[in-house]
Amino acid sequence: MYPRRRIIVFCAVALVAAAGSCVARAQEPAAPARASSASPSTSASSSKPSKKKYSHANDFLIRGTVFNEQALSFPGVKLRIRRAGEKKFRWESYTNSRGEFAVRVPQGSDYEMVVRAKGFAEQTRAVDAKSGDYEGNLVFRMQLEGGDKK
Repeated sequence: MYPRRRIIVFCAVALVAAAGSCVARAQEPAAPARASSASPSTSASSSKPSKKKYSHANDFLIRGTVFNEQALSFPGVKLRIRRAGEKKFRWESYTNSRGEFAVRVPQGSDYEMVVRAKGFAEQTRAVDAKSGDYEGNLVFRMQLEGGDKK
């Protein structure tokens, strides 16, 4: 029994030593990164021109709710937003389980929001993001295609 204990202890020590060396190797690349960040003037000057940080502090928030023909919340409705006068939609989202949505867009332009759901008529609304407000609330009441009510 004594040799078995010695083997078990030896294996445990070997595992701990191997784990320690793996941790040490995993931390080695982090040390040079800290050293390069110690001199912010060199790293900041090289990364500034290539990538700009964008702050969402002044964005315009378009939020609202979509209801179906029975005045119930309508989850899963597709929302697409584009700048007024453009053809390409730049923002896309879906309503959540409560039929609500919220999309941030840059302030200072007019936008057009298109709401679409299968079996319902597509609706379009203009959104004015130039007014100085930081949010706009919209409510959509979807109508069945063809105007037929069941």
